[in-house]
Amino acid sequence: MKHYGLIGYPLGHSASAAYFTEKFAAEGIDSQYTLYEIDNISALEQIRSSLSGFNVTIPYKKTVIPYLATISPEAEAIGAVNCVKVDSNGSLHGYNTDVVGIRATLSPFNLTGCRALVLGTGGAAAAVQYVLRELGMEIVTLSRTKRDGVLCYSELTAEMVAASRLIINATPVGMYPHIDEAPELPYSAIGANHILFDLIYNPAQTRFLALGAAQGATTLGGGEMFRRQAEASWSIWNTMDEF
Repeated sequence: MKHYGLIGYPLGHSASAAYFTEKFAAEGIDSQYTLYEIDNISALEQIRSSLSGFNVTIPYKKTVIPYLATISPEAEAIGAVNCVKVDSNGSLHGYNTDVVGIRATLSPFNLTGCRALVLGTGGAAAAVQYVLRELGMEIVTLSRTKRDGVLCYSELTAEMVAASRLIINATPVGMYPHIDEAPELPYSAIGANHILFDLIYNPAQTRFLALGAAQGATTLGGGEMFRRQAEASWSIWNTMDEF
């Protein structure tokens, strides 16, 4: 039996174990998927030898990189890893499959030349920005803390929101169990021309999306992204031999 898993903290929101357990049962795969809720990335050293591959989530998508023997060019360009393959020698090889899910979710829309508002600066946000640059979009980034090239929420105006056709929540705000929370935006500036995309998949409709829908916006949950990145991870663990 092969063993796979997810490292992160916290993991109470995660559906990864349920997803892969159902997949293994349906397809007759002799494997197990376990959640590893670790409070420090250094704990990876104690579990890596038992795994054939693992996913990485908040807050370790960037801090896992020093533990890798190799990193794919795309993941290196993004600066974040969410999928790791363990080779027969126990070496770790990093990839980013978040981009697969983000591309799939946004593919039905013609967004070239539009402005996007990206909430967050973590590993997921880095993957979002990578895809948006592929689409030729103008990007405005928000965070709780102002820094070079990043605005803080207090600087965000209704006019900026109105001018941003796509708004993406790449933060954990609104994620289970904190389902009553939402990013602090002037939602009254959102209209029918807007697309709101929340990378969170638990709950399926976050408060961020509900507030946008109430204004007539198109809303996209994180479910499609979750499924696509999970299947891309499975493909890497089982079909990719070169690093």
